[in-house]
Amino acid sequence: MCLFYCHFILRHNMDLKLAFTDREITPWSGMVFMKKLLDQTGLLTMLRSFGLPDQGSNRGYDPIQLITCFMVSVWCGANRFEHLEVSRQDHVLRKIFGFSTMAGHKAYQRYFSKFTIAINQRVFHALGQWFFEQIRLDNYTLDLDSTVVTRYGSQQGAKRGYNPSKPGRNSHHPLLAFVDECKMIANFWLRSGDAYTTNNFLSFLDDTMSRLVGKRVSLLRADSGFYSKEIFDYLEQKAIKYIIVARHYSTIQRQVAGLKPKIVIRYFF
Repeated sequence: MCLFYCHFILRHNMDLKLAFTDREITPWSGMVFMKKLLDQTGLLTMLRSFGLPDQGSNRGYDPIQLITCFMVSVWCGANRFEHLEVSRQDHVLRKIFGFSTMAGHKAYQRYFSKFTIAINQRVFHALGQWFFEQIRLDNYTLDLDSTVVTRYGSQQGAKRGYNPSKPGRNSHHPLLAFVDECKMIANFWLRSGDAYTTNNFLSFLDDTMSRLVGKRVSLLRADSGFYSKEIFDYLEQKAIKYIIVARHYSTIQRQVAGLKPKIVIRYFF
């Protein structure tokens, strides 16, 4: 391909100017648009009002800067704390977001360790409410699910439980809620790997509904792991329409087979 272009250039006598520059370049120039997105949504301004943990030291980085830099690094492909050093050394990224310096990965670990379960609940609950208030949509389809996340090494809360891909390996078993219309996560609770699918489910659902305050859940969908009379009673009490998969036990098959369909005949004149 390079030889083709060289031949094309020589054949057509194209006048090309070759020069060197000392201007800084970056493979993540698209972060300019993410900076505009953060500015236009006002996310960082709202986040400051949600009661983030204080640094406790005048030498510590501003919490909003740490969170911004962390998000930027994730957008650039970081999936480990050590990867934050890559974006830290990028001078263009610093100029885009207006930071004179960026913290090392240890600073993020120290700051995130200040988040307790209570702080997480307060901050992310307020953030979830604020986010869904911005969406001009009322009728939501709420999808509920659980998943297994295999853990290696020593991870807090990781325990042995149901793990079809890695039997016997420690894992977490989180609960998740999705809003189908906007393809966004409405809630997420991290649980130990030995938790059953429906453990703390009703509390999780209450918390999810409170994040969607002012919105109407027109339909709730879940798989067979949530097939429970306790859950059915809750949904009936809340008058929420639902579709929950039932396992094909023989008793259920017999009851379905014995149902007589109601035939409604309407006459139109």
